[in-house]
Amino acid sequence: MRPKACARAAVLTLTALLGAACTGPPDGPVESVSGQKWTPTGLWRAALEANDVPGYETSGDPSPDAVRDAPIADRAVCAPLAEVMGEAPDDRARATVSRGLGSRRTPGLAVSASLSAYATQDAKHLIAELRTALARCGKEFTTVLDGRRAAYRDVRAVPYAANGDESVSWTASALAQGAPAPVHIVVVRQGATIVRFMAINLSGRAPATVTVPHEVADRQLDKLARTVKG
Repeated sequence: MRPKACARAAVLTLTALLGAACTGPPDGPVESVSGQKWTPTGLWRAALEANDVPGYETSGDPSPDAVRDAPIADRAVCAPLAEVMGEAPDDRARATVSRGLGSRRTPGLAVSASLSAYATQDAKHLIAELRTALARCGKEFTTVLDGRRAAYRDVRAVPYAANGDESVSWTASALAQGAPAPVHIVVVRQGATIVRFMAINLSGRAPATVTVPHEVADRQLDKLARTVKG
């Protein structure tokens, strides 16, 4: 798959398989990572753009088939893990902007990076809820989104170094439409902003594991920090 097509597929496939989607900024101010007020367009300024990450094609165009609902988990305790793979991390998010990136060097590698504005306490609660859900949903859970069912097996927390106030990271084997695919999800809190990264291999020859590339995560988190300071 060509990088540009893979960049679009990062949004399309993670939308269809995991529920990630791109959304525009709503009207009105939201809380920034510094605790001050800023307009939702700040999220767009902080999001990755073309040429921000060498070796990747970046796409931010919403899919006409973009899913706008949150995945529903089969067990309430697993709901945070399901919902974080939706359009927004959960219904407390005030605005969300997403980007898809396709690797020029690793055929089939698709990455989604999204920024969501929160109230600071809500952002902290989300991270805590994800950690609790991971401890209780390690073996398997399933989700339903737009009538489609997906199963997530071998869900396990994994270490991932990320520049932020706190973060949580986990891998899973996702089975939605045929063969299982390895998925890696990283959720980072920077102040009142939640940054999500999701990685999946679309080559049809998916490895046993996949990792969110640090060149993507580091540049997104650094750009967010620079935007807030600016």
